[in-house]
Amino acid sequence: MTDVTEPEVDAAPRPLRTVDAPLASPAATAGLLEVFRRRYLLRLLVRREISARYQGSFLGLLWSYINPLSQFFIYYVVMGVLFGLHQDVENFAIHMFCGIIIVHFFNETFNAGTRSIVRNKALVQKMAMPREMFPVASMLVSGYHVVPQLVIMMIVCVLLGWMPTLAGVVALVTALVIIATVGTAMALLFSAANVFFRDVGNVAAILTNFVRFGVPMIYPYTMVEDKFGQFAQFYLFNPIADAVLLFQKAFWVGTTDHPAATEAAHLPANLWAFSGLAVVAGVILLVIGQMVFSRLENKIPERL
Repeated sequence: MTDVTEPEVDAAPRPLRTVDAPLASPAATAGLLEVFRRRYLLRLLVRREISARYQGSFLGLLWSYINPLSQFFIYYVVMGVLFGLHQDVENFAIHMFCGIIIVHFFNETFNAGTRSIVRNKALVQKMAMPREMFPVASMLVSGYHVVPQLVIMMIVCVLLGWMPTLAGVVALVTALVIIATVGTAMALLFSAANVFFRDVGNVAAILTNFVRFGVPMIYPYTMVEDKFGQFAQFYLFNPIADAVLLFQKAFWVGTTDHPAATEAAHLPANLWAFSGLAVVAGVILLVIGQMVFSRLENKIPERL
C-alpha cells in the first residue's frame, strides 16, 4: 500500500503595501498637554512619589497634619501671643492658618518640583516620557497633602459658625488655581535649571523663606495699608498674597461676628481684579516655563 501525498500548492504571493509616513523621533511627545494626555502614567508617578515620601515612616500620612500644625503653633505663639496680634485680629488663628495652607502648597510645589528631575534621573534617562511630568507630579502630590489641611480648616470653621457661600467657593477655587499654575511654572523653570546648576535648589529654598513673610499670613493686610498707604496696591501684584487673601475670604471672614464689616475693613476692595490678574500672570508664567523647559529638555539626559 503506497502513500499518496497531495502536491504542494504554492500560496499566492501577497501584494506589497507601502505606507508613506514621515519619520518620527522615538522619544515621547513633550509638553504639558501630553502630560495630561498620559493620565495613567501621571497617576502612577504621583502614587510612587507619595509612597516614597512615607516609606519607612511610622506615622505616614499623619505628617501631612503634623507639619502644618507645628508651623501654626510656632507662628501663633510668636506672632499671636508675644506680639499680641490675636487681640487685634478676630479669630487670628483661622486668619493665620489660611496663609499657612497656601504657603505650604506653594513651597512644597516649588521645592519638590525644583528637585524632581534630578531626583528621578533614572526614569528620565531610561523612559520615553514627557519630562514635564515630574514637576507636574510634584504639584499634584503637594495638592494631595493640602486636602487634610482643608479638612481641618472646614471642621474648625464650622464649629465657629462658618457657612459656605458661593463667593467663598469661587475664592477657594481661584486661590488653588493661582498657586497650582504659579507653582508649576516656577517648578518647570527651576527644575530644568537645577540640572545644569545644582545651586538652583538652594536658591529655591531661600526664595521660599521670603514667601512666608511676603503674604498677609502672620500679619493682617491692614498693616500693609497703614504702613505704605496707596503704595500697598503694589503688594497685591504678588499672586501668592492674592491667593492668601482669597483663602481668608473663603474661610476666615465667615467665622467673624460681622463678616461684611470684616471683609470691608481687612480685605482690599479690588481683590477680585487683582486675583484675575494673578490667574492671567500664572498662565503666562506657565507658558514661559514650558517654552524654557522645551528648549533645555533635550540636553537634560546628558547633563544628568
